[in-house]
Amino acid sequence: MLRTAQRTAALVNVLCGGTTPTVAAVEAVLREYGEADPLHLCAEGVAEMRAAAASLRDVFAAPDTDTAAHRLNQLLAAGCGPLRLTSHGGGAPWHPHLDSDDAAPWGEWFLASSCMALTVLLWDRQRPPGGLCASPSCAHVYLAVGPGTARRYCSRRCATRERVAQHRRAKRPGTA
Repeated sequence: MLRTAQRTAALVNVLCGGTTPTVAAVEAVLREYGEADPLHLCAEGVAEMRAAAASLRDVFAAPDTDTAAHRLNQLLAAGCGPLRLTSHGGGAPWHPHLDSDDAAPWGEWFLASSCMALTVLLWDRQRPPGGLCASPSCAHVYLAVGPGTARRYCSRRCATRERVAQHRRAKRPGTA
């Protein structure tokens, strides 16, 4: 489930960026997270996935566990089918799906598999499954899966950039 949730965050970041992602960019993320060729992804599939990513981004933006659960419940009710097991015709180990069919459209598959993974993370940890990067110059989402204090940044790079900026602001003459 964690790998699916990681794929969800990576795809949301690619699909919800400032520009329309290319088919190749989305395929690269799918392959990185284990989707097998041939993918048969087209511009229409990317558009469907982009719409799903916008809805999933709202789950990452939830300020608390109750809000995240409510948003996930809405997505599960509106865009997911009943739980079913599949082995994709014997080509994979048996695993759960919430989409309508093994040949479901890309957007439906992405929304259903992502909702399932984020639901399990919320259920297991009893906290939101992730968040939005606190850096004003970054719009990425991240998973909150580790122990300890809540994360604020999507990466060490963003956290370091913000600490350096804060340090420089504090060093300016006339600031305390």
